Amino acid sequence: AEGLRRVIEHAVQVNDTVGAPTAWVLSNHDVVRHSSRVGLPSAGGNVDPVGPEDLQPDAELGLRRARAATLLMLALPGSAYLYQGEELGLPEHTTLDLAVRQDPTVARGGGLGRDGCRVPIPWEADAPAFGFSPTGASWLPQPADWGRFALDAQKGDPTSTYEFYRRALRTRRDFALGSGGLAWIDLDLPEVLGLANGELVVMANTGSSQVRLPEDLEPLLASSELERHEDGALFLPADTTLWATRVHHEPSRKTFGPD
Repeated sequence: AEGLRRVIEHAVQVNDTVGAPTAWVLSNHDVVRHSSRVGLPSAGGNVDPVGPEDLQPDAELGLRRARAATLLMLALPGSAYLYQGEELGLPEHTTLDLAVRQDPTVARGGGLGRDGCRVPIPWEADAPAFGFSPTGASWLPQPADWGRFALDAQKGDPTSTYEFYRRALRTRRDFALGSGGLAWIDLDLPEVLGLANGELVVMANTGSSQVRLPEDLEPLLASSELERHEDGALFLPADTTLWATRVHHEPSRKTFGPD
């Protein structure tokens, strides 16, 4: 959490010196997709391209962390950039054979290149090439199990990454987070990053244990499901980011008069 705070704080301060909004991005066409990057033991920062013979990312953990990272990024003031396919939760194509890679750096002996993040995205689960072409051909082969990531398989599913992105972007717009401000919330929890942007309160749990949420928070959106205990208390799971607002309790009013 402290590392994330330093990076965010530095970026905002540097951009403030020239009066520019900060540009935030987690994935692009030159780096390993962040849903795979943060599923590796070396999660954090950029990693080298991953091939069939390399240690493979933990897909479930990677997507969980990726959604948490996305919700944190979209809460920040400035411009947020999304790379095609991340709204579907697409991972890196890590088993792409060297013989079919098209990146010019591969031909020049530059290793695996950047094609793992450039594979055509899936539109239709049951269509040839997942809707990329009527013949089933695609300029880079898609993994056979990508039907589960297809747009038509995720639309309307409230648990899907696609619908999660839509809710997050709608809330970002409604709260005008892009043109908002950044205020840190100091929590007595070293693995939880806390901040506020206008009325929105953000808590990102980067640790391995759940943490109890303050009772004055009203959850709006979480990157994974919150846990409710028998006493009614809500807990923020590991690798999860929460957007919430403060609950303002009205003072009790005593009415005097006849029974």
